[in-house]
Amino acid sequence: MPKMKTKSGAKKRFRVRGSGSVKRSQAFKRHILTKKSTKNKRQLRGSAGVHATNAASVAAMLPYA
Repeated sequence: MPKMKTKSGAKKRFRVRGSGSVKRSQAFKRHILTKKSTKNKRQLRGSAGVHATNAASVAAMLPYA
């Protein structure tokens, strides 16, 4: 059988932690930052986990993760 292909968009956006949960980066931090408050931009720093309702679809895009 041929190997399954990983979705190339997903491999750029997600990393799998040692516990098996999936790490993602925060959205809304790329541009049009002047109208966003400093508090909002500060809270968008760092990474977040993929929500449980989306974990199955992310796992389907990353078959070997």
